[in-house]
Amino acid sequence: MTLARAVEVSRRYQTVRALDRVSMEIHAGELVGLLGPNGAGKSTLINLLTGLRRPTGGRVELCGGDPRDPASRRHLGVTPQETGLPPTLRVREVVDFVAAHYPDPIRRDELLDRFGLTELAKRQTGGLSGGQKRRLAVALAFVGRPRVVLLDEPTTGLDVQARRALWDGIRSFHVEGGAVLLSSHYLEEIEELAQRVVVLGGGRVLADDTVAAVRGMVGVRRVSLTVGELPPLPGVVGVKHVDGRTHVLTADSDAVVRALVTGGVDFSDLEVRPTSLEEAFLALTGDGGPAVDGGVPGEADGGPAGAGPKHAVAGADR
Repeated sequence: MTLARAVEVSRRYQTVRALDRVSMEIHAGELVGLLGPNGAGKSTLINLLTGLRRPTGGRVELCGGDPRDPASRRHLGVTPQETGLPPTLRVREVVDFVAAHYPDPIRRDELLDRFGLTELAKRQTGGLSGGQKRRLAVALAFVGRPRVVLLDEPTTGLDVQARRALWDGIRSFHVEGGAVLLSSHYLEEIEELAQRVVVLGGGRVLADDTVAAVRGMVGVRRVSLTVGELPPLPGVVGVKHVDGRTHVLTADSDAVVRALVTGGVDFSDLEVRPTSLEEAFLALTGDGGPAVDGGVPGEADGGPAGAGPKHAVAGADR
């Protein structure tokens, strides 16, 4: 069953084209990762699916109806990139306030436990750290027992332990049959949680497939070695130096290894392995090299739209 759908959706902000004929679906029981650099159109797409914005062209559906219809939105949970919480209310009071808007909300204690917030129940939200406020904002998306949840950068600013606590809460919802669209800059987050990944670039869908398929469709492998200086090598997508080792992303690892051997390059500790999702993502979006600490390099809003239909990607219109 399709719970959210965008059909040939476009969105312009005056002269800026944020989305260009984007189509995607979220089905019941799916956990979909949404990836893309800043300005790719991720937040715009989420705003359209939640009814906060109207498309310039195309059609958006939520639970079989218009996202702006309260009857459709009743089945939706959402955490936007930025949230505001009443500073004088306690955490438990905020949960109770939101829960009062739903006919069958999840029990407060169950929700707080699921997202690791039990010890904060009596704290005023104004005294919470940024990460604690973010955890509460994400938990609130699940109060009304939604059928589909849209999370826009839910773990930004969280430490590793807090992020994993949120992952567990999201997994629990998904295991119970809920659908999730998770927009994130943390590539390992998508690898950890998602079954399917949609990659946006320049306002268009560059890929829509399983995590493994997205890695495979770019055909990039990682050749890691200890070497003094690299000569020119065939098929190289990017090079990164970390802790005394050189990591070469290449479309033809065999050709790279042959070139190293026949060129008499002095190297050691050679390792060849498939790409991570991070490396595949960077190849899809045409970035020059791997990001640091799982982040995604910035891109100005409204950059030129890259071409490329669903499922087919690299190298189009960049």
